Amino acid sequence: MGDEQIAVTNGVSTHTNHLSKKQKLQSFITSSEIRSEFAHHDPNIARINNGSFGSCPNTIIAAQKRYQLEFLKQPDKFFYTELQSRVLKSRVSIKELINADDVDEVSIVDNVTTAVAIVLRYLAWEFCEGRFQRGDVVVVLECAFEAVKKSVEAYVRRAGGEVVVVELKFPVMCEEEIVERFRNGIRKGKEGGRRIRLAIIDHVTSMPCVVVPVKEMVRVCREEGVENVFVDAAHAIGSVKVDVREIGADFYVSNLHKWLFCPPSVAFFYCRKSRVSEGLHHPVVSSEYGKGLAIESSWIGTRDYSSQLVVPEVLEFVRRFEGGIDGIRKRNHEAVVEMAEMLVKAWGTNLGCPPNMCPSMAMVGLPSSLGILSNDHAQKLRNHLRNDFGVEVPLYYHVLKDGEIGVRDKNGIITTYARISYQVYNTVDDYLKFRDVVNQLVEKKFTCEMLF
Repeated sequence: MGDEQIAVTNGVSTHTNHLSKKQKLQSFITSSEIRSEFAHHDPNIARINNGSFGSCPNTIIAAQKRYQLEFLKQPDKFFYTELQSRVLKSRVSIKELINADDVDEVSIVDNVTTAVAIVLRYLAWEFCEGRFQRGDVVVVLECAFEAVKKSVEAYVRRAGGEVVVVELKFPVMCEEEIVERFRNGIRKGKEGGRRIRLAIIDHVTSMPCVVVPVKEMVRVCREEGVENVFVDAAHAIGSVKVDVREIGADFYVSNLHKWLFCPPSVAFFYCRKSRVSEGLHHPVVSSEYGKGLAIESSWIGTRDYSSQLVVPEVLEFVRRFEGGIDGIRKRNHEAVVEMAEMLVKAWGTNLGCPPNMCPSMAMVGLPSSLGILSNDHAQKLRNHLRNDFGVEVPLYYHVLKDGEIGVRDKNGIITTYARISYQVYNTVDDYLKFRDVVNQLVEKKFTCEMLF
């Protein structure tokens, strides 16, 4: 072909002749390069649980190691002259990624749980110092992450606040159902003239997994007079679109190590500028106390900050994929829906929500004949799948509430759902392996009682 080369733009190959230096070819990461980036994964495991701990490519592991060695080589220089500017560089990158107004609105913390503690600690002081009245309310979703619910108990109830829990039905039928139940929960919280000081909303619920109509729920909060809105978006960045201006919440936090390839653990915490945001402090008090949450969070004593520093390298890694972060997100969503539909067809079960409400994860009903009759059964089965078959997938046991009928397959009520994830390193074989293992258990008339 001589000087003729192939450029790939938006998935279309085009031939170019005698390219000048200014006419750079756009090429994207290949399948073999992806395998190389994640070659440290256990090859014997069908790893379809990216949602729990994420995944970090070798390129980023190497970048993290360089930062760690740079610190160990000359720690004084690193901490006193390099650290703050590099954390700021990461914050600027995040600010652009999430469409925040100002870099001062973006802090980097360890994880979502830390951000929750920051805001709830502020609320606790408001109760203790008399600015909030006993009985003022915090609203949370029933399916909120367990650490979030425990934090509300530890900070809000102890300080004199009340908690209203909004129940959501599962399986989920539509977005409107969630919004209606949430509005009813907000109005319940306002009964008796009580003030709702904070509503905590998930963007992507964890177990069971579903994309929540977060913009609509924030709007409900504004219409109903909720003072502040906190969005727990642990699974969001890299999995669904994140535009904090569009969403409109006061606080928004998302882990960078779940779906954005950062090493654990690291999260961004967005706080819209307000009187409240100015009063927030990191729970670990350091010499930076009083300089604003972003600065306080960037120095909490001697520790490894490398996971906070690799954000620019991560975004460079993401740009190696066609369409960047948007392309990855779109392909992962399409793939996980395809795999989920393949599984429910094979097992005669159902999805936990409509495909348009799946992020890069999906809830897939397991055959009722497996006899999963409790959460203990579900956890034993999960261990069995991991230890004896090499399949890593979390299982959700759904407890039927009063009046719920449940979804049935040909043998009975479907009690348990597998939360499958799809990330760039996954292949169809991972899901076929899971399908075949479950089919094998069904054919052998296995039930979970056999594990006890």
